[in-house]
Amino acid sequence: MTTEHRDAEPTNSRPPSMADVATVAGVSHQTVSRVLNDHPNVREDTRQRVLQAIEQMGYRRNRAARALATARTSTIGILTVGNSNFGPANTVLGIESAARAEGYFVSVSSLEASDAAGAQLALGHLVDQGVDGIIVVAPLAEVAQVVERASLNVPVVVVAANPLAEPTDALRYVCADQRFGARAVTEYLIELGHRQIAHVVGQENWIDAAERRTEWRKVLEEHAVQGREYRAEGWSAADGYAVGRQVADDIAAGQGPTAVFAANDYIALGLLRALWERGLQVPDDVSVVGFDDVESSAFYIPALTTVRQPFGALGKSAMSALSALSAGEPGGEGRFAATLEPELIVRASTAPPRAAKD
Repeated sequence: MTTEHRDAEPTNSRPPSMADVATVAGVSHQTVSRVLNDHPNVREDTRQRVLQAIEQMGYRRNRAARALATARTSTIGILTVGNSNFGPANTVLGIESAARAEGYFVSVSSLEASDAAGAQLALGHLVDQGVDGIIVVAPLAEVAQVVERASLNVPVVVVAANPLAEPTDALRYVCADQRFGARAVTEYLIELGHRQIAHVVGQENWIDAAERRTEWRKVLEEHAVQGREYRAEGWSAADGYAVGRQVADDIAAGQGPTAVFAANDYIALGLLRALWERGLQVPDDVSVVGFDDVESSAFYIPALTTVRQPFGALGKSAMSALSALSAGEPGGEGRFAATLEPELIVRASTAPPRAAKD
């Protein structure tokens, strides 16, 4: 057995092949192939022997050859808005982790502009690479419209809470339930006694932001509570700071809210800074709530009440939906393959309004 192993070891001139693994394990080339492809008709002791030989020899699959043989590249494409936005960036990380676990490579294409032409170009770039499927992490109305109109000949999963999406044989949506999160925030503030609740609206063309705004307004109407909208120019703390100065002016004029629900945690951070500069105490003078639960939100002063989005689980759900579509399975009911619920995280930035405490 020892001599056979030595004879089967590859020379330094080439990496070990599947035939080398077969020789060392004492099985056929076909059996090695079955083990590599998780075929069920392989005895467990044989499977373990092959896996041991693979590890011992450092064998790695020739994916280029596999692609030629199967017309599949074992690569998925991800279309995203880039790494500057916390939610999409963390969802992409979840997809990459799930894809690697299933043996896929990942090719990422980032949108430089959120217009239809840019989305079409980026999608075409991924298709030209021969990807087996595409996951879109760009919850923008323009991008969703391009994806739904395109004939890409590969399965596509979009990560967004798009209420207008229509299912097709090759397109599904997965999302965190943005309305659920917005309702949780608004009802919580009402339960604390707030009757003037503002919302800092995110960028208008973001599907998820529009969903949060819609539900915030709906809950206010259900409880006959007053609301006011402030619009941020972007998603950054600087954008929140600009809005925070407006909020502070309104409070000083006696027309401001007692609670503010910000479209994300970075906007909330800017709000906290602006309110602090104007001498307003959070939460004594005004409560502040964010959305996303960025890693640093628990360390703001005060610690930020927010909504934790399940970004890692979203990535896994998107990959599962893509695999189901690739296998010709339904992948969920209707347009959504998965809808996940976010979680309200209560911290020190919220409290009953001063009037209720008095």
